[in-house]
Amino acid sequence: MPRDLVRRAARRLRRSLTGARPTPVTEPVRLPVLGYVVAGGGGAHPASAHVRVVRRTEHLARTGTAEIRQVDPVAFVDGTDTTGYQVVLVQRDALPRDLVAPFLAAAAERRTRTAAEVDDDFFTESGRDRLARAEYDPDRLASIDALVRGADLVVVSTDELAALVRPLAHRVVVVRNALDPTIWTPGEPVTDDDRPADEHRVLYMGTLTHGADLALLRDVFTDLTAPDGTPIRLEVIGVTEDADEPSWYRRVEVPDGHYPAFARWLVDHRERWRAGVAPLRDEEFNRAKSDLKALEYTALGLPAVVSDRPSYRDARGHGVVAVPDDVGAWRDAVRGAVAAGTADPAATRWVRDERTIGEDGDAWRSALLD
Repeated sequence: MPRDLVRRAARRLRRSLTGARPTPVTEPVRLPVLGYVVAGGGGAHPASAHVRVVRRTEHLARTGTAEIRQVDPVAFVDGTDTTGYQVVLVQRDALPRDLVAPFLAAAAERRTRTAAEVDDDFFTESGRDRLARAEYDPDRLASIDALVRGADLVVVSTDELAALVRPLAHRVVVVRNALDPTIWTPGEPVTDDDRPADEHRVLYMGTLTHGADLALLRDVFTDLTAPDGTPIRLEVIGVTEDADEPSWYRRVEVPDGHYPAFARWLVDHRERWRAGVAPLRDEEFNRAKSDLKALEYTALGLPAVVSDRPSYRDARGHGVVAVPDDVGAWRDAVRGAVAAGTADPAATRWVRDERTIGEDGDAWRSALLD
């Protein structure tokens, strides 16, 4: 009897073993490889490269969406770089003019899609003239033109810019600017720059392409005071390289550092100001500009006062004050912003929920990787 039990148990064991399915071996997931070409390296890039490309690609890497690599254009063209890129994104004039055609040809041979990224009007005559005054030489402008015409896709920041690019490009996708929460999330502010009692400070920051826009503020801030008589003082970061500082604004020097360090410095010193301003002249070049300044001021907790232009159409619907070209209206708007001292809650929610990387949809990812 015990022997029968043993035999039956052995038969059941053999049947279970022969009928068992082997454990499947899963292949490691291969992420798509996104290459990008921008000015600079090692994290030291122009602000536009950080905002439009680098911070977004790093988000893709952090979330396990893609493998990212900064591409050496020469190595890509001569075949030294053998990486199997799904797509390579080139920003603005990051490729020298004489390398654009070989780069596009090498990508086509490797069946790698190419994307160009532009966030300014490099295409109208007035836009090119304005950029030329900001040190864009003809070769740089020609490089951008060739890239936009030859790339499989062009990514732009506004609808107005998309309308300028569509006649030249194969395909255009609008991806609006968004802020990286890893550098724009406020911590404790520094205490040595607390708002002084004898003046209210208002911030205007921007690139050298905004020098002409600064002049719009001359009559606004000249002798401007709050209702209680406290002076309201404009402070400027960037914007102009004029050696002489006029009496109606003060230039603020920021410690050396690239965009992430600059943004963190602003966040740390945000209590220095009570508001931020972003004037734009009614010019063709400015119609393609984005609303980045409204996003950044709001992230600093500051009420933003901006020109009533297409750039700020969305911002205007979310608590940002848009002002027509009238000195009196500007002076009243600035006084109101200074009195408030903090960003409108609606603007804060808008930036947090819709214009922060990771919360702004997947248009950038899907345009490049789908």
